[in-house]
Amino acid sequence: MLDTPRSAAPAEDIGSRLRLVRQIYRVTQRELARRAGVTNGAISLIEQNRVSPSISSLKKILDGIPLSLADFFTLNLESSENVFFQAADLTEIAFGERISMRMVGNNIKNRAMQMLHETYQPGADTGEEMLRHQGEECGIITAGCLAVTVGTQEQVLYPGDAYYFRSDIPHRFRNPGDTPCELISVNSPPSF
Repeated sequence: MLDTPRSAAPAEDIGSRLRLVRQIYRVTQRELARRAGVTNGAISLIEQNRVSPSISSLKKILDGIPLSLADFFTLNLESSENVFFQAADLTEIAFGERISMRMVGNNIKNRAMQMLHETYQPGADTGEEMLRHQGEECGIITAGCLAVTVGTQEQVLYPGDAYYFRSDIPHRFRNPGDTPCELISVNSPPSF
């Protein structure tokens, strides 16, 4: 299992990478050792870069996660993009003064979805012309009320109520109430 002692810093830090991967997958050293059929000490020595596992030994350990050798060496362990966002980080996408749409993660490249915190002032409306685009969207009302029209169906939704529909069906949103409506919505793929 343990093949060669390490005297210098490794070109590819397998030990640190193994520790990070193990932590990402929330597996303890002891659990990984049990799954891989090796000793807890072996995992510890590898993670400290005190020994270097053979390819077959590393594969056996990674099977305990499970993770392929290719994924182990190519997995980007350092996110170059933000993961967490403060309220001030959300990007405003305005539909005029009466509708606010604040997007999460505007700077994330190749997003597969778009999440918005939306606010509709009383009487606010996305317009007489129905919206239509590719994908799906859903939302949940958190305050106030919102009339949602999808095709020929319309319903007024209140806090805790939700919607989910294909976005290629013509749709429209408006606040028929006398207080602001707030909701959290998601589009996939992103439409903005």
